Amino acid sequence: MDSHLGLQAGLDSQLAGFIRALRAAGAEASLAEAIDAARAVALVGYGDRDTLKCTLAAALAKSEEEKGICDEVFELFFKLPERGRPDARKADGEGDGEGEGEAPRTGDAEVDALLDLAQQQQAGDPSAMAAALQRAGQKAGVDDIRFQSQSAYLTRQLLEQMGIRKLEQLQQQLNQAGDENVEATTDDGRTALRQALAAARAQLQRQARAHVDQRFALFGKPATEAFLREVAVERPLGRMSPADMDRMKAAVARMAKRLAQRHSHRKRILLRGQLDLRRTIRANAGHDGVPVSLHFKHKRVDKPRIVAVCDVSGSVAAHVRFLLLFLYALKGTVADLEAFAFSNRLRDVGPPLDLLPFDDAMNLIIRDVGGGSTDYGQAWQDLHDQHWHLIDGRTTVLVLGDGRSNQTNPRLDLFAELTARAKRVVWLSPEAEGRWGTGDSALLAYRPFCTHLSHAANAGDLERAIDEALSAYG
Repeated sequence: MDSHLGLQAGLDSQLAGFIRALRAAGAEASLAEAIDAARAVALVGYGDRDTLKCTLAAALAKSEEEKGICDEVFELFFKLPERGRPDARKADGEGDGEGEGEAPRTGDAEVDALLDLAQQQQAGDPSAMAAALQRAGQKAGVDDIRFQSQSAYLTRQLLEQMGIRKLEQLQQQLNQAGDENVEATTDDGRTALRQALAAARAQLQRQARAHVDQRFALFGKPATEAFLREVAVERPLGRMSPADMDRMKAAVARMAKRLAQRHSHRKRILLRGQLDLRRTIRANAGHDGVPVSLHFKHKRVDKPRIVAVCDVSGSVAAHVRFLLLFLYALKGTVADLEAFAFSNRLRDVGPPLDLLPFDDAMNLIIRDVGGGSTDYGQAWQDLHDQHWHLIDGRTTVLVLGDGRSNQTNPRLDLFAELTARAKRVVWLSPEAEGRWGTGDSALLAYRPFCTHLSHAANAGDLERAIDEALSAYG
């Protein structure tokens, strides 16, 4: 009975580790789904690999993307140590025919257990080795690996937990011809034992390294990547390296998904409304006051409508790339989105963003729109002449630019009319506040007409600005 309880506890720990690895890989397995998985695994068990794989995917994956992640993590997490190769013993310096009977005995239970593990592994049964590595790895804290530089240290800690120190000490005694503590006292016995110890040590070292590498792939690599994404999110957008750009795309996708979930949840709450107690009592007067029919107070909620106006000249281009990446990742939440770009003449950039891969669309926009001399006044004039009908009391106008207009007329009259028509005007500047109004910057002149004006240095600033814009619709 006790052994059964111990086994069950091990299985629960194993499932918890799998779910942790799944979350690290990007699948958002909730607590309720984890409980469902535990109940399902309690029914099907761990005996049949294919059944277990299908069961975990059914309980934990909510989309085709998550199904793919679940399958990939499953193959890595439940990967058994490699089976022994027929010629492996020869490669380790052993003679022909060794290992066909029982492993040599040393009289030390811990060392004999390691010899048995190595023999079973060599015979093609890796399950015992896998279980031993799992137990020792938990004690050594291998699953807490974060950086690849920890691999050597954790491998040694894992081997220590498995008891390799005693094996090494015995091996050293044999090499020094000190066999008084060893049961095998004949020359042939010492030779066989020496070979068995050397083979077991090599086998354990290989499998321990493989186990630590596996745990790094499951837990360390995602943690390292998450750390680097956090660094990239806080890095100024104008100083992104190519590696940062790739990480930022993944980070922006996650941030946009988080915003979408937050605002769709808020919308569901608002649509449900609050109980209207007076109307409910009045409507149910004929039922002796029993509230058979409930009435709610409903607040009118506008759907988010965003018009983005982006300066794509010079150093602003990197900021525009990520703002538009954010907005187009929110397509499900912001169905009514219009995007315009300018350096001097305003262009509708919605069609290329809708039809082309994002990077191709941005390269086209920068090439076709970003080459002129910056003129904010002309951009407001083009918006007024061609797209003024898009702006009304439900529209949030999101402006991204530094306000540097090469000493041209900033057309404050048109901008004032724009802000009077719109629900809100949010201006994001890639320049710090200390530079506003310096040189040819007209930003301080535009400032009184803006609902919100802030410095947007990194992706975190963009996320906060978009979150605030969407919150105005709740």
